[in-house]
Amino acid sequence: MKIGVPKEIKNHEYRVGMTPAAAHELCHHEHGVYVETNAGAAIGFTDEDYRQAGASILGTAREVFDAAELIVKVKEPQAVERAMLRPDHTLFTYLHLAPDQAQTDDLVRSGATCIAYETVTDRTGRLPLLAPMSEVAGRMSIQAGAHCLEKAMGGRGVLLGGVPGVSPAKVAIIGGGVVGQNALAMAVGMGAQVTVLDRNMDVLRMLDNIYGNRISTLFSTAQTLDQAVTESDLVIGGVLIPGASAPKLVTRDMIQRMPEGSVIVDVAIDQGGCTETSKATTHDAPTYVVDGVVHYCVANMPGAVARTSTLALNNVTLPFVAALANKGAVQAMKDDPHLLAGLNVSGGKVTYREVAEATGHPYTDPKSLLGS
Repeated sequence: MKIGVPKEIKNHEYRVGMTPAAAHELCHHEHGVYVETNAGAAIGFTDEDYRQAGASILGTAREVFDAAELIVKVKEPQAVERAMLRPDHTLFTYLHLAPDQAQTDDLVRSGATCIAYETVTDRTGRLPLLAPMSEVAGRMSIQAGAHCLEKAMGGRGVLLGGVPGVSPAKVAIIGGGVVGQNALAMAVGMGAQVTVLDRNMDVLRMLDNIYGNRISTLFSTAQTLDQAVTESDLVIGGVLIPGASAPKLVTRDMIQRMPEGSVIVDVAIDQGGCTETSKATTHDAPTYVVDGVVHYCVANMPGAVARTSTLALNNVTLPFVAALANKGAVQAMKDDPHLLAGLNVSGGKVTYREVAEATGHPYTDPKSLLGS
């Protein structure tokens, strides 16, 4: 199969869909890999590295799209990239379609087969291709939040871990999933006073067993969430409903009652954000202030540590890329229901229920598109 790897063009996005090592693996199995020039240069993967792996270097994204049958990316295709998609293309990347009407409409019009990393499942019902980026984003959320708490950044001027004789910052983490657990590890390590909220008692018991009296755990209700948010210096939004828009758990009223200069890091922003005041930002302009509260809502947080993120992502995507290349998209999804769970759009139809509900497109059962 001919596999294309275009250079990412989203603001400050330096990750790349395939490392030279991954390209070598696929070339070893006699697939053709076509990489846009300088696709990985910003994180130390040169064109020569890809050539030595067996890949071909092409000068433009258009050449890559024209040559490829399977396109492997990191971030959702931008408008100029969506215009290059064909019905015979398979696109494998993060999509986050539920809050993105324009992208959904364009992918439907393209007729392409679009498989989203973030909805591929595993045998336990988890999201293995989302997990490594959630780990990165969760850990980054604390260092980003700590930086935003500095006075020069508009924050309260609070040191996250405090110092002897001075209380540490109060941190509320909404959601005890992969993002929340990684944020928690960093926050505890830095000496913050941390409260984790979740509605899954098994998760709260697990975190309590690990951290004991170093943290507080709360079953999330309207009342406990309100109290935790309004009393915190830093709030981490780590809520996820797979494939769907994030629920707006933090209201504008809560924001208004938070301390002046407190900070919200909304890691759920890829799915629309979990606060009523969230809007996507970029690494160029990562923050804005609403009612005295600093909002950090960068939609591609892991792009800031692009080399680490690329290596972590390729560790989990390569087996699926290999399956798609070896078998073709249809047979690969027939053989693997977990890969089929990643199918969001195909042949002009929306095949993921939550995306259909969020964007107003009719829902089509993905199995009906695979044939007998």
